[in-house]
Amino acid sequence: MNLKILAIATALTLGLTGTAQAHKAWLQPSQTVFSEKGSWITVDAAVSNDLFYFNHVPLPLERLQVTAPDGSSVKAQNGSTGKLRSVFDLQLEQEGTYKIAMNNEGMFASYKLGGEAKRWRGKASEFKTGIPAGATEISASESLGRVETFATVGKPSTTVFKTTGKGIELVPVTHPNDLFAGESASFQLLVDGKPASGLKIEIVPGATRYRNQQDEIHVTTGADGKFEVKWPQAGMYWLETASEDNKTTLPDAKQRRLSYVAVFEVLPQ
Repeated sequence: MNLKILAIATALTLGLTGTAQAHKAWLQPSQTVFSEKGSWITVDAAVSNDLFYFNHVPLPLERLQVTAPDGSSVKAQNGSTGKLRSVFDLQLEQEGTYKIAMNNEGMFASYKLGGEAKRWRGKASEFKTGIPAGATEISASESLGRVETFATVGKPSTTVFKTTGKGIELVPVTHPNDLFAGESASFQLLVDGKPASGLKIEIVPGATRYRNQQDEIHVTTGADGKFEVKWPQAGMYWLETASEDNKTTLPDAKQRRLSYVAVFEVLPQ
């Protein structure tokens, strides 16, 4: 597998964090709050070492899913993928909240061939043909990753937060487009539609390239899957969490890896 593709796939499915790994997957909108219908938003999509700078690989636009306030799908415009980032535009023609997401579902495997360690990633239907004959020490896991951000025109709405009951999903207590510096916000995380207790969450403000410390915030979900964060300052923030279990739905996978990433804009008071 091409190393660039592998880096993209790994970032989407394994939830790479700033502490364990340097690379972070993200969607960064030009802004998230609008007053008029018909406004335009530009979104950058990348995997990078620094938030939010283009210095690694782009995210693939074929995985992009945009949901409008009424629950319908919206097609992005002017999409382009370069060496370091993908970028696209959206015209926000409805009042309410849009969800902009890249979802990835499939399998990830490691094995040895001729004594050399190899990796493979793809759809479950491709697994048996994707692993070459003669491979040994095959270990496969099911993967489900989400990378999301949100934008609102006028009054915030909640239709786009309807859950699927699969993987890690965010349920807002505080609306993600109603965040202000110096104030606290609350959210709930679900795994397979149920409150996810004990999920460790890392939150990092942007512009990491221009400071020596990540300035990360660490929180953990309670028994009800909820957590609270107080925003120290205005700006864009990256949130990430991940988990592993054995609740696979694929017969060839012995482990399931889940990840969730969101980008929030915190405004000054």
